[in-house]
Amino acid sequence: MGKSRLFRIFMIVGAVFMILLIIIYWDDVGASNFYLHTTISGPHPSRLSPQGRRGPEKKVEEDKESSFLTDIDAFVNQFLEGTADPTEQVRGEPPPGDPHNQSSEKSDEKFVPRREWKIHLSPIDPEKKQKQENRKQLIQDVCGNKSVFDFPGKNRTFDDIPNKELDHLIVDDRHGIIYCYVPKVACTNWKRIMIVLSESLLVDGVPYQDPLDVPQELIHNSSLHFTFNKFWKRYGKFSRHLMKIKLKKYTKFLFVRDPFVRLISAYRNKFEQENEDFYKRFALVMLKKYSNYTDPPASVVDAFAAGIRPSFSNFVQYLLDPSTEKEMPFNEHWRQMYRLCHPCQINYDFVGKLETLDEDAEHLLRILRVDNIVEFPESHRNRTVSSWEQDWFANIPLETRKELYRLYEADFKLFGYSKPEKLLHE
Repeated sequence: MGKSRLFRIFMIVGAVFMILLIIIYWDDVGASNFYLHTTISGPHPSRLSPQGRRGPEKKVEEDKESSFLTDIDAFVNQFLEGTADPTEQVRGEPPPGDPHNQSSEKSDEKFVPRREWKIHLSPIDPEKKQKQENRKQLIQDVCGNKSVFDFPGKNRTFDDIPNKELDHLIVDDRHGIIYCYVPKVACTNWKRIMIVLSESLLVDGVPYQDPLDVPQELIHNSSLHFTFNKFWKRYGKFSRHLMKIKLKKYTKFLFVRDPFVRLISAYRNKFEQENEDFYKRFALVMLKKYSNYTDPPASVVDAFAAGIRPSFSNFVQYLLDPSTEKEMPFNEHWRQMYRLCHPCQINYDFVGKLETLDEDAEHLLRILRVDNIVEFPESHRNRTVSSWEQDWFANIPLETRKELYRLYEADFKLFGYSKPEKLLHE
């Protein structure tokens, strides 16, 4: 009798222990949000740490960890693919077990809920497809080891990027999309699109369906966008692996712009309009250091009333001053685009340009198969354009222009923008 009771007690204690273990593990991984897919490096698969530098014991441990993570990856994919609602199967598509379906499985199709796919009968314009291939190939060429052009961060791996530098990668798990937003490159409207697609904002319990209905003051609210830098809080030590899983199978896109025109746009938006935050954080510094204002007005309202504001020349001086980034990294509105989106570490599936925004937006939404859900808002017509460069840089000395070009040269080369020869040789 005593042995039987002891056995029952042992079984109860063991069961409690297993339950606690499962709870701790589940909480650590953040499995309640486990609808991912993923692994990527970027254009540099050869940049993995050489195995030859590791000792045999370390290699065995890493092999075990790699095997464990692979098992997790396989479980997640099996879970996702095995729980699909058979009633939502696309008409005419072979069932998952059909041998005719094997070729489509091998094609590694991007993850998009089938119930929201839009099927197009006509193919995408070959010229548009070729344009995308050219843009992506250029990035790979500039990032590749054969390129003689070097720039900070070019040769690091995805794992080398700190979490804080991944805060521009917005994830939409519902449609398998990752968007790297670049301020001053139509990011307001693309964030509207992401909010509608992810259904992260509700009004009277119903998600917004029209991007233009999203309140202006909420568009840039970080709490509405699930970005990569938030992964650590949700997924703990598995966050980096899960980022790679999503990067492998989700469709990744960004939009870019002529680097100098983007700078002009940032200056116009932040310093030619009354912006208290940017005035106190940046304009006051520029006025004191480069405009000889020892005691400029404390508020932007008083400054504008007195006709005081930093000039574009002051702004350029601020960008080129070595002490600027010693105090803090560039603000996102004038930080180099490659530093925001890491194109040498992430293989983007679509590279759009502001100069061809309408055409590229239509093309992208069709690739994502969500053009039946959202429509890109009409372009803003008061946009800063490249034809204004000559006027804006007229008072900037030639050597200063050249120095500024060198600071943003990586953006020019990576994204296919011509060197502004007229500005640099007058």
